[in-house]
Amino acid sequence: MPAAVIIGAGDSTGGAIAKRFARGGYTVCAVRRNADKLEPLLQEIRAAGGQAHGFGTDARNEEAVNALFDDIEAKHGPIEVFVFNVGANVPASILEETSRKYYKIWEMACFAGFLTASKAAKCMAPRGKGTMLFTGATASLRGSANFAAFAGAKHALRALAQSMARELGPRGIHVAHVVVDGAIDTEFIRENFPERYALKDKDGILNPDHIAENYWMLHMQPRDAWTHELDLRPWMEKF
Repeated sequence: MPAAVIIGAGDSTGGAIAKRFARGGYTVCAVRRNADKLEPLLQEIRAAGGQAHGFGTDARNEEAVNALFDDIEAKHGPIEVFVFNVGANVPASILEETSRKYYKIWEMACFAGFLTASKAAKCMAPRGKGTMLFTGATASLRGSANFAAFAGAKHALRALAQSMARELGPRGIHVAHVVVDGAIDTEFIRENFPERYALKDKDGILNPDHIAENYWMLHMQPRDAWTHELDLRPWMEKF
């Protein structure tokens, strides 16, 4: 059974993506820094009849990343799907931003993307097939006030996805970048932005399961009509 590696399999979008690919017949390899936090997701997937394994890995550590992918390929099947879904959306005024935090955000949202995606590509390229999906944000396209660090990292991740798509597409590997432009139905939005969360009943915030369906759609596209970049936003979101 082929494997789907989800880097950043959190409680919202990443978890929903993991569940969708498990339903599609993939062995899900869910990755986040704290493996213990993966247990509810793994149990849900297994209870539904799917196959899932959890890994606690720091995606910013090259040795750990190499060991992770080698382990998955050796024990759980060939990697056919790779999803990079690490967050790092931490706002701060440029007048208060520190070099340490700026660098950490870049490490999480960009450098980790390079480390994990380049390793995934090395697994897929000899087989001439695979899907690589990157989660972007509004900050991938424009830098808003108080989001200089996040926007810089997300701009760079988008450029990485573009370069990889142009190099790997002719080798049979589909690389896509998804711009998630809007608030997502999460505990964080509910607690910190109640006015936005109140729009849930009007379909005014993104449902993680619906985001996941779009990732599955991208994976299932025939290679004569591949999408590279897809925007997802609620119907009432301004852009």
